[in-house]
Amino acid sequence: MTYSKDLKMFRKTIWDFYRDHRRDLPWRPPLLRLRKDGTVFDPYRVYVSEIMLQQTQVSRVLQKYPKFIEAFPNFNVLARAPLREILRVWQGMGYNRRALAMKKAAELVVRNHEGVLPRQPELLMALPGIGPATAGSIATFAFNHPSVFIETNIRRVFLHHFFPTTSSVSDEELVKLVAAALPRSRAREWYSALMDYGTVLSKRVPNPNQRSKHYAKQSPFVGSNRQIRGSLLRILSKKPHTLQSLQRHFSSDVRLRENIGTLRKEGFIKQHKSLYYL
Repeated sequence: MTYSKDLKMFRKTIWDFYRDHRRDLPWRPPLLRLRKDGTVFDPYRVYVSEIMLQQTQVSRVLQKYPKFIEAFPNFNVLARAPLREILRVWQGMGYNRRALAMKKAAELVVRNHEGVLPRQPELLMALPGIGPATAGSIATFAFNHPSVFIETNIRRVFLHHFFPTTSSVSDEELVKLVAAALPRSRAREWYSALMDYGTVLSKRVPNPNQRSKHYAKQSPFVGSNRQIRGSLLRILSKKPHTLQSLQRHFSSDVRLRENIGTLRKEGFIKQHKSLYYL
């Protein structure tokens, strides 16, 4: 099946929308300065925004992003910062593994790349917490690299326009369309337009992502291990605790012990004698 005519109309729809409704965000030009070659002056800011946006809405990121940049303005500062301080600033974002991954990634960027974020998606994927989609996104928004990637909003847009009545659509099918639609010289603007359009679309139509083969409904947060983990890290970010003092904050001793064990293995929590700390 050919989509050439549909792609032409699709591009016009996206560009027309973007011209009238684009969002000015602190990690995008013109608020983020560009060099003459189209790359941003400070790729670190794009990196931070993309990690924050992985599983968090833009409205929440807009609140936390300036505070994070103020506290940790570059890879060198982030690499040297104690994890407990990073988690303190990160508090409220959720999915705290991202904060730990950012510290480890900063250490690698400083050690292996002299504090400068690499441009190539394959080098970006070697950093903790960065998969293909995030690597493509960073390469595109920081360096205007014409990467082909799919994330939630992009998937929503292509499903809505090209598969309105089809279910169980795979990303392998979508990625061909994403590549075909991509204007390679304007990759940064195009993906910004897609994401802005996808955000508005989510408020206007039933969720097209439910027609994706990869769709999975997120489990409730209340009572989940995510909630226990977040609470544990928040408590320990203030001061060390014994197991007995932590037990006063949690109803399930078994789940508390399980999550302490998991967080120790992941490198969040340390133990000295009877004290747990970050």
